[in-house]
Amino acid sequence: MNRTDRLYALVEELRAAAPRLLTVAALATRFEVSTRTVQRDLQTLMQTGVPVRSIPGRGGGWSIDPEMTLPPIHLTADEASALTAALAAADASTPYAGAARTAAQKIVASMAGPASAAAQELAARIVTLPTHGDSAIRTAVEHALANNMVLRLSYTDAAGHESNRVVEPAGLLTADGRWYLIAWCRTRRAGRGFRLDRIAAAAPTGEQAQPHNLTELLRGSAAAGAVQPTALASLTPPR
Repeated sequence: MNRTDRLYALVEELRAAAPRLLTVAALATRFEVSTRTVQRDLQTLMQTGVPVRSIPGRGGGWSIDPEMTLPPIHLTADEASALTAALAAADASTPYAGAARTAAQKIVASMAGPASAAAQELAARIVTLPTHGDSAIRTAVEHALANNMVLRLSYTDAAGHESNRVVEPAGLLTADGRWYLIAWCRTRRAGRGFRLDRIAAAAPTGEQAQPHNLTELLRGSAAAGAVQPTALASLTPPR
């Protein structure tokens, strides 16, 4: 068993035993390696963000939080290639690009065989010109939307007019390669779309936003016919 396969198998061994603790000696016997190798592998898992933890002392050992880890994922070569292409499309200006990248890296790291080879081969054949976006603004928008927080924006519209707005985020809209924050604008007392690359500054206010229906805010606008991307439909619970 190579090291990548062993790291994946270690996670599954700890998941299967949880919440019971497993000792390094037991894991070394299970995988027919030295205790030093197991210790090194467990430290590697910790450094990559896998929620493994050690309980020292007599009766101690290693465990994992099964609710914080994924069950086994078996991807086909086509699915692995699709994941690679989607990751390449999520450049620095795409909302949640950083989290998408680390999540995809964890999934790819767990793959082996044809799926892993397909992902690596395709990754070597995709290049992109870097875009220049303000990561602080993107992070502020991501946090506000995920946590339903009010934002204070400095915004420049299509005509070049600058304004300051206080908004309550409702969702994100993508169209023609651009991303828009859809929000209730307290200044205009109406739903508005703010193109992310036209936001000059974004600051959280610490205030909880009122919930707003995204479809209602889009009604009557040029984006009234917007629909949820097919790839996300299965993630949304039925209403």
